[in-house]
Amino acid sequence: MKILITNDDGVASPVLPLLAKWASKLGEVTVVAPKVEQSAKSHGIYLSEMEVTEVTLDGIITAYAVDSTPADCVRFGVHWFKNDYDLVLSGINRGYNLGDDIVYSGTCGAIFEGARMGIPGLAVSSDIVNLMEAPDSLDAIWEYIQKNKLYDYNLLYNVNIPPSPTGEIRITKQGGPYYCDTFIRAEGENMFIQTGYICQNSGNDPTSDIISVRAGVISITPLITTRTNMDAFNKLNSRG
Repeated sequence: MKILITNDDGVASPVLPLLAKWASKLGEVTVVAPKVEQSAKSHGIYLSEMEVTEVTLDGIITAYAVDSTPADCVRFGVHWFKNDYDLVLSGINRGYNLGDDIVYSGTCGAIFEGARMGIPGLAVSSDIVNLMEAPDSLDAIWEYIQKNKLYDYNLLYNVNIPPSPTGEIRITKQGGPYYCDTFIRAEGENMFIQTGYICQNSGNDPTSDIISVRAGVISITPLITTRTNMDAFNKLNSRG
């Protein structure tokens, strides 16, 4: 198994070496991560030159730091190394990727880019407070994925690991808004600072990713890349 690892917190993320060491149990690992943090870059790419530097993680793991986005890291990893990867593994992100805010996620943007090339993807995120403990759940998550043959059903999955998980793993759907934005005026007439707060607008639906994680359950959400509303497409084309 060939695994391409990236993230959106940057190559200096303290949890990146732990993820690489865990993934090495599954097969051959290549690490290509952003030079600096690229949070909320979504599926963005650059169309000009990019700097790539070879670095060493934890004194033993060779990685490549790309001065660009997570999606570009996947593009570079696939095209430069010409590897036929079996999995794009993105994370472990410092902070959840839940609800509507998945659209902003560089963590998820990386697996969306892999999907363009037909590569299965797994995006993994955790709460900030349990970031360094999150890898402890990876064995159980991978066992669940394999036992239930999840990749027979879908190409992409988004995983969120709560602090002190109960041990339950649940297939979930994307909930509603997780973060809500606000702006405050800074110094200067035209200067504003964007801030935010957690609003978690998902009701009480136990199949929601947000509600599941709040209950201490590890959430696994199948994702797709298409933006076509197929229900509308079929109805519009079936009109007499």
